[in-house]
Amino acid sequence: MPVMDFWKMNGAGNDFIILDNRSGQIPRERFPELARVLCRRRLSIGADGLMVVERPQGDADYRMTFYNADGSLGEMCGNGARCVCRFGYEQGLAGEVQRVETTAGLVTGARIDRRTYRVRLNTPSVVGLDRTVSVDGTGWPCAYVELGNPGVPHAVVQMEGLRTRPQEELRELGRKLRGHSTFPKGANVNFYEPCGTDAVYLRTYERGVEDFTYACGTGAGSTVTVLTLQGTVSGRGVRVATDGGVLVIDAERRGDGIEALFLTGPTNTVARGTVTDESLFP
Repeated sequence: MPVMDFWKMNGAGNDFIILDNRSGQIPRERFPELARVLCRRRLSIGADGLMVVERPQGDADYRMTFYNADGSLGEMCGNGARCVCRFGYEQGLAGEVQRVETTAGLVTGARIDRRTYRVRLNTPSVVGLDRTVSVDGTGWPCAYVELGNPGVPHAVVQMEGLRTRPQEELRELGRKLRGHSTFPKGANVNFYEPCGTDAVYLRTYERGVEDFTYACGTGAGSTVTVLTLQGTVSGRGVRVATDGGVLVIDAERRGDGIEALFLTGPTNTVARGTVTDESLFP
């Protein structure tokens, strides 16, 4: 196994390990294993996901391939994209405006200041505003959104008293909705509660992590997409409070659809180092 330098970063508490593989020294078939091993909390570095930076295949500054903590390939990650844009800027891979290839399509990013980055999320490719999903005999009204193509799947569910709901009750509901047959690819489940004008509180049960994360950028974008199309929020500067911090979403509406979706928020470089995990070096 080659020497692997890593960055540990988080965007509003959504945390990631970044590996620079532009040299191609790490075989692609090892990426799922690396994600499973390195993302294990307490036993390794620990993170919600792994991002591998590679040379672009098309007209972009570089490519970012995202893996969930369970080793499954993720189409895209909004907070991850913001973090990788900071990595790209500080490593000299691109300037203050960047073009990043992802599995779900091209993502553009911009540096706002040293720690704040903004990305244009993949445009919603599927939007269903009126669905009902039955769990244990109870019907849960929800919306469904996919960002990009292939799309990142998100279910959006309004939940009264979200902040005070018992954690285990909410986790069990999230688990059942996440794998519900209504969603062929599975879905990230976004529970939200309005908390003011153009402001919501959001908790996301993430596919591939199989638990709640501190924040989810594509989840915030999907939730604001739904609320903008429903007329609940303006779509301009919508503040999404998460357990890890505040994200800001701008959704540009045209007719019955969203033609551009932007995510802005904080980044934090937590650590840089060399992977020495003995689970990978027997």
